[in-house]
Amino acid sequence: MSSSRKPTFTLQASGARPLYQHTAEALAKLLARTEPGTYLPSEPDLARRLGVSRATLREAMRSFEERGLVVRRQGVGTYVTEAPQVIDSGLEVLESIETLAARMGLSVTMGAHDFRRRAPEGEEARCLNLRADAEVVEVSRVMLAEGRPVAFLIDVFLPDVLPNGELEHGFTGSVLDLLMRREQVVLDSSRTEITAVSAPGEIARSLNIQRGDVLLRMEAYLYAKDGQSIVHSLSYFLPGTFRFHVVRRVGRHP
Repeated sequence: MSSSRKPTFTLQASGARPLYQHTAEALAKLLARTEPGTYLPSEPDLARRLGVSRATLREAMRSFEERGLVVRRQGVGTYVTEAPQVIDSGLEVLESIETLAARMGLSVTMGAHDFRRRAPEGEEARCLNLRADAEVVEVSRVMLAEGRPVAFLIDVFLPDVLPNGELEHGFTGSVLDLLMRREQVVLDSSRTEITAVSAPGEIARSLNIQRGDVLLRMEAYLYAKDGQSIVHSLSYFLPGTFRFHVVRRVGRHP
């Protein structure tokens, strides 16, 4: 006997991850295969299909609303908006988000930002070859693509690497681009570690997502020609907005 009943998917939290994060992952997959302008099932129906409460569904849906991926109309429903263009790049060459976006014809701007001086933290003093009493400049900012938050960037360096005037006037978000325009420092390479992390509270708020949502993190040290590490960077990227790849040659054994 056939049934027209729609399938129900029951989500269960695993480990320490809350149920709303699993629900958000299921919603992301649903949005990815839904045409822009299409209305989602009603809240009770969608919660029933996912096997979660309406409260859990609302919590999971909130970050999609805040990022502009869905729009809720009171009394009408929630519809899917146009997905942001993916910034696709290889990792063989170090380039700023602005440079990548410009090549694609994508508008990228700097959102909320902060400059401050502080003492080195953790491994910074050793990796940047600093004295114990040294002071560093920390530049943190949100990067927007077509007005939507897509990345949170942090750069740390000595005050004489970039004078205050260069940060206060005309800075649009890329420390790398500023350094490449300066003749005083000749850049050589960057050592980067790539991991998936749970979004810390401050960064989650800046990117309009839930605390604990998964982000792609790149931690890097930028080196000058003389081998000195001059910048420590932490970059957090929203999945679905960036796609990075590496071209690898096939190894040949003798």
